[in-house]
Formats: sequence, C-alpha cells, structure tokens
Amino acid sequence: MPVPDFKTRATQSSNASPWRALSADRRVALLTLGARKHRDLRATLVQRLVARGGGFRAVTLMSWAPDKLAKEVVRLNALLTQDEADMLHLLYVELEPEIQIAFLDAAGVKHTDGAIGDDVEPPFCDEAATRRAVAAVRAQFGASCDHYLATIAAYNAASWPGLEGALQG
Repeated sequence: MPVPDFKTRATQSSNASPWRALSADRRVALLTLGARKHRDLRATLVQRLVARGGGFRAVTLMSWAPDKLAKEVVRLNALLTQDEADMLHLLYVELEPEIQIAFLDAAGVKHTDGAIGDDVEPPFCDEAATRRAVAAVRAQFGASCDHYLATIAAYNAASWPGLEGALQG
C-alpha cells in the first residue's frame, strides 16, 4: 500500500481538534498504517471499539483487516484525546518528520530524527527560540506547516513558551 499524501491541507473547520481537522480518508490511512506498524495500537483501537458497544467482541475485531478496523474507528470517532495526540505524533515524528526536524533544529532542541529525547525536559526552549522555530518552518514549508503548528498548540503549547503569540504573528 503506498503511503498517502499527508501534506494536503486540513479539510474541516479550524476550531476542530487537529486530528478531526484531517479528512476522514487521511485519518483512516494513518490509523491503517499505525495498526500495521504497531501491534499495541491495533489492540488500542479494538479496545476503543469494544468500549463503544455495538456487539463486537475483541477477538472478532482483532481478526479484522487494519483498514476495516481503521474505518470503523473513524466512523465512530472512537479515539480518546490522547489517542488522537499519539496518532499525530506518528504522523509528524515517524511518517513525515521533516517539519518537526526543521522546527526542533531552529529552536535548538536536541532530538534524533525529530524525536525529542526523554532526557529533555519542558519547556524545551525559550520564547525567542520558539518564535524562530515558527518563522523557520513557515518560511520553509509555507501553509503546509499550519496543521503541524496547530497540533503543537493544541496538545503541547506549555512546552513551547510564546507559541500562541508566534502563531498569531
């Protein structure tokens, strides 16, 4: 299965969560890739569906193909907020780390291929570094970095001093 194009703009209103701002097809594609790559994610998706009810047993759902499971999770909006954040982490750190790498490099934050080390404590930098990082990714990626920046603002703004102001500037 080819990797879907994740650089397309969000398709829903800007007041939606960054996860739900992605098109349904894009969310299904991410969940499918994640379920194929991470067995524990597949188990989490099954747990979310079982918790929603509907009569399916976990053993039945575990036998479903990853794309069928993903479609049902998206159809029911079965993910928790932390699940959504984890899926966006998968997108911006594992699948498409280019914006994350550029952001962290511009901010001067230690990382390995876009993954911040466990030894790095928030806040990750000062306000000036956050502003530099926002400006750098906007200059390099244009509008295609807007969703990435909205994701950081929604799920981890406290770790990036001055982020809200930098996004408005």
